[in-house]
Amino acid sequence: PSRGTPPPPPRPAGGGGPRAAPPPPRRPGAPRVGGGARPPPPDALPPTALEFLTVRHLATLTLLRADGSPHVTPVGVTWDPEAGLARIITWSGSTKARILERTGGGRAAVCQVDGARWLTLEGHAVVTGDPERTAEAVRRYGERYRPAKDRGPERRAIEITVDRVLGSRSILQPDAPR
Repeated sequence: PSRGTPPPPPRPAGGGGPRAAPPPPRRPGAPRVGGGARPPPPDALPPTALEFLTVRHLATLTLLRADGSPHVTPVGVTWDPEAGLARIITWSGSTKARILERTGGGRAAVCQVDGARWLTLEGHAVVTGDPERTAEAVRRYGERYRPAKDRGPERRAIEITVDRVLGSRSILQPDAPR
């Protein structure tokens, strides 16, 4: 005998129970809602998204390890709308830096959440030790969060060239009917 919650009773043949009514037809040109909404391109984020990306929120960075499993870690992220870059500061010995150094870069997602509001920036990520690029990442981090620790020559910056933006309706479509 197993312990825990008993399994649900079997469903009657034919699916059983009433079916949900189909959604009303969309107006031509109206945005889709839910998972079918087309996200804006990174260079056309609405003001609500830009504001969300400047207020102090921590985020998670997701990278894929060599075996395909996700490496997820909390980070501070900054958004540069002119360059289309999400930047994260780190150091050379971090797992995230080592993953990107080993692979020469790869797909990444950085997601920040505040209650029911969320925004994910996806794209190709690279890690760099270039002094100018890391100084820009450190400068932006200091503006959004607080001055960064001095890591000297160990400082690295992760740059994600964002090509996809996902998020909650309240961030990406604040004027859409609810």
